[in-house]
Amino acid sequence: MVSTGSTTEGFGSTAGGLGPPGRGSPGRGPTVLVTGIGELLTGDPQRPTIRGAALVVERGRVAWVGEAGHAPPADSAYDVGGRAVLPGFVDSHSHLVFAGDRAEEFSARMAGQPYAAGGIRTTVAATRAATDEQLTAQVARLVAEMRRQGTTTVEIKSGYGLTVADEARSLAVAQQFTDDTTFLGAHVVPEGSTPEEYVDLVTGPMLEAARPFARWIDAFCEKGAFDVDQARTVLEAGMAVGLAGRLHASQLGPGPGVRLACELGLSAVDHCTFLTDDDVDALAQSGTVATLLPGVEFSTRQPWPDARRLLDAGVAVALATDCNPGSSYTSSMPLCVAWAVREMGMTPTEAVLAATGGGARALARDDVGRLVVGARADLAVLDAPGHAHLAYRPGVPLVAETWVAGRPA
Repeated sequence: MVSTGSTTEGFGSTAGGLGPPGRGSPGRGPTVLVTGIGELLTGDPQRPTIRGAALVVERGRVAWVGEAGHAPPADSAYDVGGRAVLPGFVDSHSHLVFAGDRAEEFSARMAGQPYAAGGIRTTVAATRAATDEQLTAQVARLVAEMRRQGTTTVEIKSGYGLTVADEARSLAVAQQFTDDTTFLGAHVVPEGSTPEEYVDLVTGPMLEAARPFARWIDAFCEKGAFDVDQARTVLEAGMAVGLAGRLHASQLGPGPGVRLACELGLSAVDHCTFLTDDDVDALAQSGTVATLLPGVEFSTRQPWPDARRLLDAGVAVALATDCNPGSSYTSSMPLCVAWAVREMGMTPTEAVLAATGGGARALARDDVGRLVVGARADLAVLDAPGHAHLAYRPGVPLVAETWVAGRPA
């Protein structure tokens, strides 16, 4: 299981390393020294990269980080043999609860047909027909794929049920795998309903049924889905009952969704493919994370998001897979890193940081996405000397090991 946890306070640093582990102290657990790290990407702006590094794990958390020659004693040691180590990937946008696939739709797009949001309804029909056991098995398969590729935290949305019962059960399935579950009843308007009727359903009985299983609320603010007023209504209803907000916007064309996300102070707005100067300014001023989803552009042949423009403007950027059967059927964060470097103007370091710490920020998490004292010891161990190899060797299975909370997964 890709696991999650609560946030942690009290990060700090010292000159030789980042905090002592305290071997054998009362109330402390056994310590493990992870050593032989050729390159450690910490995610700490004060010391982003350490060569010849080590870290100490205690009770599933990072207890010390620094150069291997300064490492304190520990109860046991594990040598990674000169490999690079980085924080486990934080995939902050996925749609894993579904049945069926849309390979024929993908083939048609590759033959020249344009992408439109209406294909979601195909997956809705298959998902409604699936049993809870089938949906759970599907999520388990995809989460296992993610874990093998270094993902240690994942957000999972509903959105392929679109009835009160199916949205609630989709979230109940997702909650078996992550605490970062998102209610996306406002994905598209189902057949047989008007937008006004459906928004009333989403903000009323559906929200009431979904709320016990969700941390987040989301809406698809796009032509063919929900307009900005409808998205606002959905988000404000969810936020009024304690759900945090996020938004899909500017995937198919420019629109007001990005500025709505910034106005409402949402943690993240996702896609951000078609942005105006006003959108970029709003993102930079608000602190809302722009989550870029390159798998969508690969699968739909739309323009790639301009990550360089966002970074140069001071916008916080995350990368995520948007794993779903229609527009981005990939579970690979390493592949998203490679696409971001090759097609979106990011350096390898910027892309990896967006796929780790950026994703954590998009989920309002400070316990994952970085390897500093107090953070959860989630590691991706690469069969490579440095993190740049994720883009330098695209498509190669470079993740040798994935650790979740201090244990190999």
